[in-house]
Amino acid sequence: MHPSTPAPAVLMVRPAAFGFNPETAASNRFQRDVGVPAIDPATAARAEFDLLATALRSEGIATCVVEDCCPPARPDAVFPNNWISFHDDGSVVLYPMQAANRRLERRTDVVTRVTAQLGFRLRRLVDLTHHERRERFLEGTGSLVIDHRARRAFACRSSRTDGGVAAEWARELGYELVLFDACAPDGTPPYHTNVVLWIANRCAGVYAEGIAPADRAHVLAALGEGGREIIELDAQAIANFAGNMLELGTWDEALGAASVLVMSARARAALAGPTVARMRAGVDEVLAVPVPTIETLGGGGVRCMLAEVPVVRS
Repeated sequence: MHPSTPAPAVLMVRPAAFGFNPETAASNRFQRDVGVPAIDPATAARAEFDLLATALRSEGIATCVVEDCCPPARPDAVFPNNWISFHDDGSVVLYPMQAANRRLERRTDVVTRVTAQLGFRLRRLVDLTHHERRERFLEGTGSLVIDHRARRAFACRSSRTDGGVAAEWARELGYELVLFDACAPDGTPPYHTNVVLWIANRCAGVYAEGIAPADRAHVLAALGEGGREIIELDAQAIANFAGNMLELGTWDEALGAASVLVMSARARAALAGPTVARMRAGVDEVLAVPVPTIETLGGGGVRCMLAEVPVVRS
């Protein structure tokens, strides 16, 4: 173990052509082509995006916003954490994506914007996208939920999370890999690990009931190592994106360093009072922002909208 602080900055991509993506719907049971808002879905998604970006900045979290552009249309561009991740050794990783139209989201100018605006020091690029040619996928910090404190990454096997590619990622980045099987509340494998698991420094939320019995004890032991409190989430909470949260860091001149657990308003409403109290005991602030259009049509929550950008170690 070594000390770890949550990332103080994020990359967000403001959507231009947001909408229901048929190419991803087969493996993402959270997507629903229903409940479309009275206004254009892309307009509604941009309003939700702007609300989240403003809320993050109000908490002191540095936020690099990059505008999506079209053509071509990128209906899921609002979820950049699936194609790119930034790491505290200066690495940037590019990931193999299952849906062909999601591969269009990868843009080199985004990395340039992050380095210029957030001061990220790029030292090396790890490009895993060649695995797409063999139909092997690993969709960023959707597929990988990372425990930076223990240098351990958790990955739930699915059509979008290949165990072999995850193992290659772990070797390249110097992390231990915890690979497991699980089922979402509907009985199918979760399309991404980060809809059934989130990790903060002092607590973690997990759909323990959905983890395969053969893997459950090992996963829970790894999560709880070092005294981290494990908060078990039920099927109803998971179905409402309570497994999709992210701890970020901020700084206050009076209070010093603080942590903020970011989630959607839908996720917050799905949690019982005692569960929320346990979360509040494990972080300094809880931030809940409504993103109903993005959750319903896109099948991803607040955490999926954020690619965290850490401080690079000297």
